[in-house]
Amino acid sequence: MVMEINSSELKRVQLFEIVGRVDSTNASELGTAMDRAADEGRNHIVLDLGGVEYMSSAGLREMVRVLKRVKRSGGDLRIANPSERVREVLELAGLDTIFEIYSTQVEAVGSF
Repeated sequence: MVMEINSSELKRVQLFEIVGRVDSTNASELGTAMDRAADEGRNHIVLDLGGVEYMSSAGLREMVRVLKRVKRSGGDLRIANPSERVREVLELAGLDTIFEIYSTQVEAVGSF
């Protein structure tokens, strides 16, 4: 299954709903989408990962890179609703201590 990115703006937050597999062939596409939001001054980003069945290290790298970028501008990148598999990957990589992770999209968006 290919990756699908749905982007919408809620209040002051850019929400990305990701579905499918995030791997080395398409991770840069996710990074580009988040960069575009940051370029437009939207530095409060929520990634809803509930529909992600696989996340590679390339996907994690893009998430960390964009997190660093938006933090320099006073923003943050937060994760909502990670699938069980994605949560395990985040924990194994130690990224659950770097990203704020929320169980629902509403909680993540409301946290800003």
